[in-house]
Amino acid sequence: MKKKPVPVTLNHNPLLRRELPAWRARLVLVGLLGCSCALVARAAWLQGFNNEFLQAKGESRYARVLEVPATRGRITDRNGDVLAVSTPVRSIWAIPSDARLSPADARSLAALLEMDVTELNDRLASARDFVYLRRQLSPEVAEKVAALKLSGIHQQQEYRRYYPGGETTAHILGFTGVEDRGQEGIELAYDRVLAGASGSRRVIKDRRGQIVEDVESIRPPRDGEDLALSIDAKIQYLAYSALREAIQKHRAKAGAVVVLDSQTGEVLALANAPTYNPNNRATLTGAQLRNRVITDSFEPGSTLKPFVAALAIDRGKLTASSEIDTGQGRMTIGRATIHDTSRHGMLNVAQIVQKSSNVGTVKIAMEFSPQEMWAFYDALGFGAPLGLGFPGEAAGRLRNPSTWRPIEQATMSYGHGLSVTLIQLARAYLAFARDGELMPVSLVRQEGLPKAGKRVMSPQTAREMRAILEMAAGPGGTAPKAQIAGYRVAGKTGTAHKLEGGRYTNKYVSSFVGFAPVSAPRLIVAVMIDEPSAGQHYGGAVAAPVFARITESALRALGVAPDAPLVPLQLARPATAAVETPAREAM
Repeated sequence: MKKKPVPVTLNHNPLLRRELPAWRARLVLVGLLGCSCALVARAAWLQGFNNEFLQAKGESRYARVLEVPATRGRITDRNGDVLAVSTPVRSIWAIPSDARLSPADARSLAALLEMDVTELNDRLASARDFVYLRRQLSPEVAEKVAALKLSGIHQQQEYRRYYPGGETTAHILGFTGVEDRGQEGIELAYDRVLAGASGSRRVIKDRRGQIVEDVESIRPPRDGEDLALSIDAKIQYLAYSALREAIQKHRAKAGAVVVLDSQTGEVLALANAPTYNPNNRATLTGAQLRNRVITDSFEPGSTLKPFVAALAIDRGKLTASSEIDTGQGRMTIGRATIHDTSRHGMLNVAQIVQKSSNVGTVKIAMEFSPQEMWAFYDALGFGAPLGLGFPGEAAGRLRNPSTWRPIEQATMSYGHGLSVTLIQLARAYLAFARDGELMPVSLVRQEGLPKAGKRVMSPQTAREMRAILEMAAGPGGTAPKAQIAGYRVAGKTGTAHKLEGGRYTNKYVSSFVGFAPVSAPRLIVAVMIDEPSAGQHYGGAVAAPVFARITESALRALGVAPDAPLVPLQLARPATAAVETPAREAM
């Protein structure tokens, strides 16, 4: 007979027979009530009193702060003609996590953006929260993109710089990048003035990223200021056209021209070749970017000879009619021999400049110590930048006079052994045109009275030098091709061998600097042609005609009254025209 199982009760478990203290249950209850109260208090605090955190989290789901771009200031010429202006464009961007495009949509978008479909898909597969698909699209194309109504694909307004003058004004203006910030030229030098400051506004967007409400303006944009340059667009085009034709005619490597207003010191034109189109920089190279007028230095050659003559006249060492024996056109200093192109015998100071005699110039220079000669060159601005504020402005090279040897002082008198920029050379000639006063040069239009300059020679000396330089640019001088019908012209040629790798080569730099009209100088024009290779290389044959073409057109454009007969000029025959000696040939 089976035994009935004995029922087990809770009291049979010895652990459960022990009674728990009443205070433990109360403690747990109090703790739970305290946590509940803390949660209620925290919720009340966040929702009723300090709700900024929750609002910020909520707004982050639908509110956005957008940048409002500022319009970059315009650049104009001195007469108000626009040289650079910002035009509105659109940029296409995406949120990759939201952009789920079908193959057909991807092909349509890629076609509008002129992208490869694979490249587009790679960008949309990025782990980033924001990617640009295409910058600076025209508004017409951007509207076609918007018409596709693709999720995760968005647009924003930007600005792209446009330069109406194209390659004509490229080296003055420079250009901006995709962010509309200056990269070269005036755009870089005056970026803070032109750029302005972007603003911002708060908006509400829906889940597709479309703006549904404009909430508030946080900071209004401050547009950039307009900038008026000293450039005259008409004269700029004349200078560029004449330079380009000369480069082609003489098959030259490069060239540069600068035109100064002698009344104000303003730059009316500045042209370089080769150049580039700032509106399309796809094939831009470093050589095209070089602003040779300001950033490149070269040996000026015979264009420096008038300053040596001016120093002698101004210090009372010689007069314009003082005679110097140039002998057989040869002069030996140490182991070096200086040559003239031909034997001139006795020449006065005016004729030495007119005939461009190296021997005569050296004999004038030897009247002075190296320190005196250096001080005059320094006063003319050689060896130091002009302070134009232009990126990459070169200082040239003018060594300390304590290191000059006699032969170096001799060669420096006719522009060999030192280097200058074309704008430094043009500015130095202001002293002849302005009765001995050397004034600052400006790329920005000057308002009111011209800035005061400094005197580097007496008015009498400057007037005498104008007469001498008129002889140099006339029949019997080195530059009869610089003459202009209706205007008296003064100036000086230069021809120098190029220095490469520490040695002089059979490559030349041809130059001419002059001014007109002589009776009341208005324009100073400096021309430099680098490596002419079509058979002619003398400054009188290569650079002087460029000066004549630019100066004649510019004077007429400015309405400057003629000071010479308006009849065709009878130029001297080539056989009677003097020729300057290239710098290396003087050694």
